[in-house]
Amino acid sequence: MEHKLIFLDIDGTLTEPGENVPPDSALAAIRRAQAKGHKAILCSGRNYGMLSPLLKYGFNGVISCAGGCIEYDGKVIYDCPMTREQQSRVLDNGVYRTIGSRYHTYTDEGFKAFLAQNAESKANSELLRWRVQIESALDIRPMAEYDGEPIYGLTFMSPGRERLEAPMHALSDEFDFCIQDTDACGIVNGELINKAFNKGTAVTQLSAHLGIDIKNTIAFGDSMNDLEMLQTAGYSVCMGNGSKRLKSVANMVCPPVNKDGLYRAFLQLGLI
Repeated sequence: MEHKLIFLDIDGTLTEPGENVPPDSALAAIRRAQAKGHKAILCSGRNYGMLSPLLKYGFNGVISCAGGCIEYDGKVIYDCPMTREQQSRVLDNGVYRTIGSRYHTYTDEGFKAFLAQNAESKANSELLRWRVQIESALDIRPMAEYDGEPIYGLTFMSPGRERLEAPMHALSDEFDFCIQDTDACGIVNGELINKAFNKGTAVTQLSAHLGIDIKNTIAFGDSMNDLEMLQTAGYSVCMGNGSKRLKSVANMVCPPVNKDGLYRAFLQLGLI
């Protein structure tokens, strides 16, 4: 088998949502694949600061901020934060926000209270991820501490889609709204992603940088912010716990992350 470039989303794919420790079976699969010459790349919507606890597991490269920053073998090969004008436009909206610079994350002060009020909502893995992370030790800071440092993206949440109509109309020229499946309580959440990049463009850029044919790339994801990554890669895998829409475009659906999904998929694909 030719050596593969393997792209792995984190939350809901490599780990359970909001966690920083992959299942032992997933780590075993990755290490065995690397021993055979394959390369494992983290490809996450998280910024570098929020994914840094996973770096100790020895990944070959890191794509953070949903494609806004790409590193391989410790070297930055792409970096695209928002311009000052873009930041000003993005931060002026009426929904709950969590923004990410390269190393820090800030959230609206009312965001945690909003999540607590909707604690019964379990249909959406992204909602669960943010609820867990805000209450954990991942250093998500109050928006009052944000000092204007460059940001790469924004995660939003709204009680209904109506509040998103105005910002979507105002920002659609430069940004894509990656909206997750609406959950059982009518809560809409997703990510605002600069049209200059996404996880799919990151797959293309890193593959070209390394001289690897796109046919030799494999992408694993679970939510709609993984769509472009799965569409771009030579082969795509959606986790069993993933979005129904994403499953419909994937080449393969493997068991959930907490059912040794990555290990089973690596085995089935001949990566280990």
